[in-house]
Amino acid sequence: MVVHQQGQRRGRAGEAVLAVGVAAVVAVTSGCGGSAAAGDDRPPADPAAAVRAAPDRLAATGSAQARTAMEMATGGTRVTIRGEGGVDFRNRMGQLLVMLPADAAGKEAHQPITELLVPGALYMKNRGAGVPADKWVRVDTATLADGNLVTGGATDPLAAAELLRGAQDVRYVGETELAGTKVRHYQGTTDIGRAAKTASPGVKGALEAAAKGFTTDTVPFDAYLDEEGRLRKVRHRFSWVNNGVIDVSSTTLLYGFGTPVTVVLPASRDIYAGKIAG
Repeated sequence: MVVHQQGQRRGRAGEAVLAVGVAAVVAVTSGCGGSAAAGDDRPPADPAAAVRAAPDRLAATGSAQARTAMEMATGGTRVTIRGEGGVDFRNRMGQLLVMLPADAAGKEAHQPITELLVPGALYMKNRGAGVPADKWVRVDTATLADGNLVTGGATDPLAAAELLRGAQDVRYVGETELAGTKVRHYQGTTDIGRAAKTASPGVKGALEAAAKGFTTDTVPFDAYLDEEGRLRKVRHRFSWVNNGVIDVSSTTLLYGFGTPVTVVLPASRDIYAGKIAG
């Protein structure tokens, strides 16, 4: 697996908040998990321990392909944002292409936004809001009130997995299939603050920010682990306040484990240093 890093010097875009997710307001696809249990439904001895171990299993695996879906609902309006890309769990880097929907006025969907996910930072290209098309915006995730769990229009798959370190009140639902793979379904809640205390260094700061920014640390989840304990699917349900309460359902699907993931960071000259619209 090759990971190239170039030009990590930040531009003057630290205050930019990608309201891609928050401004768009979105609800998530339920994903492709079956509901009928099959096979051995005997619960694990400790369901919470199995879920909390999932991030370490992913790191041991190395990398995976990812699909994301985020639904937001507020005031009777629902919008869905989808993403697709790859994640290097070992080096804690990833890349997503985030597709925005057409707005409520019927205008065409925004051009896809390329997001680079690295420890402590989010890079975005085709950001819009006054940013030149050939420039990148860099945001420190620890400065975002939600730690980029919602703001970017896709929960960083690394953060989505690390959140499970705070899992509590977990129950084993049963065995099912996900895209032809036998998985075990778990339900419970996770505590953002608790997850932040034991999170990997590259995600810790963002989760600490989220623990302070959300009105409640408690986040319900559904997690699906394969027979090797790897996370195949996770759905988190957030309640986010941004000019009103926004109900957010964020789903991450992981597949293609071991697929090489290359992340090339932009040079400093390609990072936008001007004022960014909210």
